[in-house]
Amino acid sequence: MSESAQRGGALFPTYARYPIALVKGDGSWLWDEQGNKYLDFMCGIAVTNLGHAPAQVKEALVKQLDELWHVSNLFHIPNQEDAARLLTENSCADAVFFCNSGAEANEAAIKLARRYHQKVLENGRYEIITLTNSFHGRTLATLTATGQDKVKEGFGPLPEGFRYVPLHDQAALEAAVNEHTAAIMLETVQAEGGVYSVQQEYLEFVRELCDKHGVLLIIDEIQTGMGRTGKLFSFEHYGVEPDIFTLAKGLGSGFPVGAMLAKEKLRDAFAPGSHGSTFGGTPIATAAVKATVETIVREKVAEQAKQAGAYLTGKLKETLAGNPFVKEIRGKGLIIGIECVQPVSDIVTEARNRGLLVVTAGPNVIRLLPSLIITNEEIDHGVQILATLLAEQAASTVKS
Repeated sequence: MSESAQRGGALFPTYARYPIALVKGDGSWLWDEQGNKYLDFMCGIAVTNLGHAPAQVKEALVKQLDELWHVSNLFHIPNQEDAARLLTENSCADAVFFCNSGAEANEAAIKLARRYHQKVLENGRYEIITLTNSFHGRTLATLTATGQDKVKEGFGPLPEGFRYVPLHDQAALEAAVNEHTAAIMLETVQAEGGVYSVQQEYLEFVRELCDKHGVLLIIDEIQTGMGRTGKLFSFEHYGVEPDIFTLAKGLGSGFPVGAMLAKEKLRDAFAPGSHGSTFGGTPIATAAVKATVETIVREKVAEQAKQAGAYLTGKLKETLAGNPFVKEIRGKGLIIGIECVQPVSDIVTEARNRGLLVVTAGPNVIRLLPSLIITNEEIDHGVQILATLLAEQAASTVKS
């Protein structure tokens, strides 16, 4: 073994990893191998929406592990069909394609939009319009769709067929639509881009523009879906229905799975052989999806997230009021950003040292993504750590 192949040394250094190894999780809490306990305001970046190791999902996975793991999509998979039915019954979609990740779900959405125009409508459209500061994944197509240059460095030449416009600039969006436009793709909350929510008026304008020009609306729900914003899907806040939307992260409570959902008119665009995934929708993955969706719906978890989000936002505004280091608190449900006047990486590190796990959303924004089952007492604990840290930072900034 080479000298570099110590802990993590045999891996590509694609992640700036925190200097701890987490070995146990329960609800909103994590423990490292030294026995240190952390309140988790990251949730694996919006993945463990039901907390760590939720009993209902664990039970479904254990049962499935004893029965069948993999057979390929050349066969009917009852769990997959049941999971798809659950998702369509609880959304505006009519058809589901299962895959393994958010990037794959967005890739499928892009492919479906193009194929619908080229094979069903036969109009040759292929361009996808996305928003600057967006994030849609790290495959070649989805990083090209992403409206941030930093994720594209060193990966050229990138696929053609993507245009970018600023968030909330209606004139720029309307000017970007042309005879080649197949779809407009956006997030209702730009989570990686600073936790900016799309305005009601703007999303209504996008929907109207799509209808006017025969363009599809794709909504990326990878980070906002599965109850995180206070609705099962974030677009429900707006009364606007997409033609296609994508899910991953919270869909399997930590088991890797993604899904692309679409309206009935798009079904024929994905004819047999047009798209596929070896591991998409396995019996194990869709057992996790079934149990996750059933739990979220039955226990009204999205409503819990709405209430917890209001409580957390209120506590933050109350405790951070007047702090000159804090510029703005924004978000929707339990995806919240604290924008500061200077970079926050040191604050994230010190929060971890004090037992609170948070993540950034750009250099100056602390992003909070707690579990949707978090209690008010746990929120109070996390807010107290953040308030103390930000007060210390404000005092230090004034002195310097």
